Amino acid sequence: MKTDIKNKEDIKILVDAFYQKIRTDATIGYLFTEVAAVNWEKHLPTMYDFWDNILFYTGNFDGNPMMKHRALNQKSSLTKSHFKHWTKLWKNTVDDLFEGQKASEIKIRANNISKAMISKVIQ
Repeated sequence: MKTDIKNKEDIKILVDAFYQKIRTDATIGYLFTEVAAVNWEKHLPTMYDFWDNILFYTGNFDGNPMMKHRALNQKSSLTKSHFKHWTKLWKNTVDDLFEGQKASEIKIRANNISKAMISKVIQ
């Protein structure tokens, strides 16, 4: 039986599983591995803090994701379908691992973030 997301350790499990999928994804993987050339040792802890803050309001994240995605869009045009695919992968990963109020909440938050990125980054 799946449990709900309870703490940062669960966030780490989720983020790690999600980015394992991203790295080999045929649709958007190249944006991370080739275009952004993500340094995973640096990026993953940032994402742990980001999602921990999003879900549990920890205050541990002090970045500007919009600016990062605008810069990425300058390197390789991002599309609405890229963000929709990202959202689908995120939701599927959450559903693979967790269920409950926080799991539902993190999917809603991801969807809202995706919509904001579409609105602010790709125009």
